[in-house]
Amino acid sequence: MKRYQKSYEGVSLCAPITIPYRRYSPETAHWWAGAALKELSLQTNLTANDIDGVIFSSFSSNPDTVVGIVQHLGLSPTWMDNIPTGGASGVMAIRRAARAVQSGDANIVVCIAADTNHIDSFQKTLDTFSRFSQDATYPYGQGGPNATFAIMTEYFMRKFNLTREEFGKIAIAQRQNASTNPIALMKKPLNMNQYLDAKPIANPLHLFDCVMPCAGAEAFVVTTPEVAEKFNLSTVKVLSTIERHNAFSEDHIQYRGGWVKDIDDLWSSSNYNPSDINFAQVYDDYPVIVAMQLQDLGFCENGKIKQFINDTDFTIMGDLPLNTNGGQLSAGQAGAAGGYQNVTEALRQCIKQPLGQQIPNSTKGLISGFGMVNYDRGVCTGAAIIKTDTIR
Repeated sequence: MKRYQKSYEGVSLCAPITIPYRRYSPETAHWWAGAALKELSLQTNLTANDIDGVIFSSFSSNPDTVVGIVQHLGLSPTWMDNIPTGGASGVMAIRRAARAVQSGDANIVVCIAADTNHIDSFQKTLDTFSRFSQDATYPYGQGGPNATFAIMTEYFMRKFNLTREEFGKIAIAQRQNASTNPIALMKKPLNMNQYLDAKPIANPLHLFDCVMPCAGAEAFVVTTPEVAEKFNLSTVKVLSTIERHNAFSEDHIQYRGGWVKDIDDLWSSSNYNPSDINFAQVYDDYPVIVAMQLQDLGFCENGKIKQFINDTDFTIMGDLPLNTNGGQLSAGQAGAAGGYQNVTEALRQCIKQPLGQQIPNSTKGLISGFGMVNYDRGVCTGAAIIKTDTIR
């Protein structure tokens, strides 16, 4: 039965926060979450007593979930949620927090994602990533995300006739965008020869196809327009969202995501089309996932992604500015915070407060998420259309 999503009237997104990433950190995920909350308080004048809702996402806070973080940070919310779904976490946080605000369960929801990165953090995350991985892939020698995305990348290339050059164009554009972001971990210019000749990792993946794990934190606030006005915060509207899990499980290897099932609802509920969008902030752990999202979200016809990539300028001043802070491929991937990075950068562009260069026209944007990858597919997908509301 067809469902029609209710509007997000009366909901405001505001106060995007990024704690600059570090390649390695001796601190805990709790420390990074605290740093994000402290910075949020400094920038907004919100106090612990003002915050009555909390969403938390992390891969390295174990054994604590949102409950432990709430206690650690000295908060006392009436509503909270834990969303450990990696790259899909940011969009999911928007959806859940927005409905909590609309229902009156919370008035000011702070969404925080934080992860540390010790020398062995990434390996520990992989070791306990999922029961599926432990039971169905690791015993057979499957060794982590590079191998997984090599399978997906090779299959996507064959199915849609892509070459490494198309993926290189995405990585190079995002590196150019990162050059204006003062806190991006990788700002050194990248050209096609360097991309193609880089160290092989897992065929067909090479070095610049892979994100750099790091430590960091992201946060943003979901509240009402009245509260935002009281605290003098610039605001962004949510026009529509979609979320889908375990879509197309019948596909032998993933080449499409859950966005396909709900794409008509996303655009019709927003009253916009892909051609109306000023920028896109999509989850980018590997270039193949960027390409998949652009196609599945309707920026090109199905099967036309090769031509779309070759015909489109993804830099900040281009046709479709893409991951304008450099994305994870150049700014770094701070664990679950990577799933919030596209949200905070989208909000900054809308309210004219980007980390780097401002897009000339940044009124309407798309955010897309992808997460929880098991062997040959990502299980969680989501997307949101947002629009500038009030700039203060």
